[in-house]
Amino acid sequence: MVRERTPVRRRAGVLAAATAALVLAATAPASAGPQGPGGPAGGARPAGTARTAETSLPAGVPGSAGLSAPAGTPRGHDVSSHQKRVDWTAAAAKGARFVYVKATESTTYRNPYFTGQYTGARTAGLLHGAYHFALPDRSSGTRQAAYFVRHGGDWSADGWTLPPALDIEYNPYSTRHKCYGLGKARMVRWIRSFSDEVERQTGRRPVIYTTTQWWKLCTGNSHAFASSNPLWIARHGTSRPGTLPGGWRYWTFWQYAAKGRLPGDQNLFNGPLSRLRILARGR
Repeated sequence: MVRERTPVRRRAGVLAAATAALVLAATAPASAGPQGPGGPAGGARPAGTARTAETSLPAGVPGSAGLSAPAGTPRGHDVSSHQKRVDWTAAAAKGARFVYVKATESTTYRNPYFTGQYTGARTAGLLHGAYHFALPDRSSGTRQAAYFVRHGGDWSADGWTLPPALDIEYNPYSTRHKCYGLGKARMVRWIRSFSDEVERQTGRRPVIYTTTQWWKLCTGNSHAFASSNPLWIARHGTSRPGTLPGGWRYWTFWQYAAKGRLPGDQNLFNGPLSRLRILARGR
């Protein structure tokens, strides 16, 4: 989710570097480099996720090659402080059915627009969820998870709240340390500690947002989360999400573009709205 996150990220150089990193990861051909085969297929299908991993972009979206998403595929988006005060009624009228809202980053930043965005989406009839932007070089996964849950990342079995989400991707603050200075095994332990703490406090394993390239580079294409954490794959400018990272056989959400008809990044859910509601309920 490369875009403005904190005041620091308004610096053009940092933002440009981060954008270039995600674009490279998102648009690499499925047969080349880190977007190649992800190893043996495995992992359980997350609750509420359809069996197909080949949902195509809606017609008219750049990179769609004229393909259409299956009828009834829920569209959604994700927003942060960059979108500020969103017109949620207009978003719903344009087809939004769900949204993820940035709540926190590391243990030092809270989205100042979070409450208005989060409650506004629910009032307009959208399923909503919160996400945390990980900075694994700043503090432990356990600490960041606890901070996230305290400041918007909790979950409720109300049928409207999506599982909490972990946004883990290229380091926006250093092009030299794309993996935040952590080795592969240490990164896997960091993600595990975050996931464990979120589950301990909320009862849900977090959705993991990432790119296939980053996952291969920074976790060694770990299969440790495929059977427990739903996947939110980021891949832009293509007609399909492509090869999935370690062990995941199905994607739950696909971020297919950084802009479009809805505020913020554009997403699809891999299944009908009824399955999205099952995911929200936790069963």
